[in-house]
Amino acid sequence: MPINIAAFSDCNILVVGDLMIDEYIWGDVDRISPEAPVQVVAVTREDFTLGGAGNVINNLVALGGRVWAMGVIGTGTNGRIVREKLDELGVNVDGVVTEPRRMTTRKTRVIAAHQHVLRIDRETRTGIAAKSFQELVKAAASILPGVDAVLVSDYAKGLLTPDFLARLIDLANRHAKPLLVDPKGTDFAKYAGASLLKPNKKEAAVAAGIKIDDEKSLFAAGRSLIKQVDARRVLITCGKDGMVLFEPKRKPYVIHAEARHVFDVSGAGDTVLSVLGLALAAGASYRDGMELANTAASLVVAKVGTATITSGELEAAMHRGLDAGARKYVSLTMLENLCKDLKKNNRKIVLTNGCFDLLHAGHIMLLNEAKSLGDVLVVAIDDDESVRRLKGKNRPVIHADQRIKMLAALDAVDYVTVFESENLVQLVESVRPDVLTKGSNYKDTRIIGQDIVEKSGGRVVLITISENISSSGIIDKIKSAD
Repeated sequence: MPINIAAFSDCNILVVGDLMIDEYIWGDVDRISPEAPVQVVAVTREDFTLGGAGNVINNLVALGGRVWAMGVIGTGTNGRIVREKLDELGVNVDGVVTEPRRMTTRKTRVIAAHQHVLRIDRETRTGIAAKSFQELVKAAASILPGVDAVLVSDYAKGLLTPDFLARLIDLANRHAKPLLVDPKGTDFAKYAGASLLKPNKKEAAVAAGIKIDDEKSLFAAGRSLIKQVDARRVLITCGKDGMVLFEPKRKPYVIHAEARHVFDVSGAGDTVLSVLGLALAAGASYRDGMELANTAASLVVAKVGTATITSGELEAAMHRGLDAGARKYVSLTMLENLCKDLKKNNRKIVLTNGCFDLLHAGHIMLLNEAKSLGDVLVVAIDDDESVRRLKGKNRPVIHADQRIKMLAALDAVDYVTVFESENLVQLVESVRPDVLTKGSNYKDTRIIGQDIVEKSGGRVVLITISENISSSGIIDKIKSAD
């Protein structure tokens, strides 16, 4: 049965889990310390994002869901940042408890010269205080009746103790709310009574004590977990091999991963948990929700870094299938955050722009060469009205939606966006690419946005176009042949 993705905006989801801060410190390295043989990083900026269970929250918000957060944070700066980030997302924080003397988990990544230099973790794994336990149970009893589903994201930082999980699962069952768990550790017994456990293949193998190397051993591990944990369902995600749903007294339900160009699997599990939770909240069955979650995973792994998808992207994929345009198109409003995420994952971004009307061999050469200069190639195309102003009233020959699909079909292209030509400076400002490219046939001596790129430590590259070929020339030749 088709799932009404538009109904996600009416769904209320409670996310219970370890709330963290991911800090990114960016800088330059130009010398070695005189004190020790280590690099000296001159810091240029710092960014903070929600991590841990916060990535599930990010996914839900991006998909239009209404979110309640539940977890424990400290009283210091990191705890304050968590609350600020949740407030910015419009998340209800009635279930977020502040515990004095508790450290809020913060993972700091130092990135210099496009290299991940160091990671520093500040955290505690001790169980929550008795007072925090009582406050959380009270908050859960108040919040649960008003939500449609509960998602539990366990990172083993001390929040999800067996006692708290038992109370939470009991409340969810009493109110007939589906409770889905992304588990952690080797002993899944503490999740007994949950509606569904969602381990990946490696986690399932360890918890079941069965080496998974084929379908037979995978099925054995799933059936073993159903019996061991007393869970109603176990969903094992298998990366490029799809996912399998196990239910008591039913055959395993297998969904193979949809064909896709995989860039990064970071955060795909959070996307699966989020989409499945929203689907159930919208009235879907577990199997239908699993199908939708599989499609969502196919979209998110075609992005780079710990990415999210929007309800619009998911809707488009369901209606049009996973064509390249659906996977690679990104709106201008999403582009800035996307590029920030790419850089946080130490990806070198290359940006090129143009009309790309009537794609030809010269374009292919340009794009292949541009991609070789970095990790991710973003192609920005002029919208139809901009092409008309630049090239004449009879252009473009091919409209923007079709140009997107043609460019997205190329392996060299990772993302495509559409912009108005007069906003090119703002586009470059949003992307801040490591490399900005143009063809060597570009007539102006100064590239628009060059100062922005160079000020940010990037560079501009003119790519040699050896073949004398252009869209305008091809169009004129076709006209003359008539």
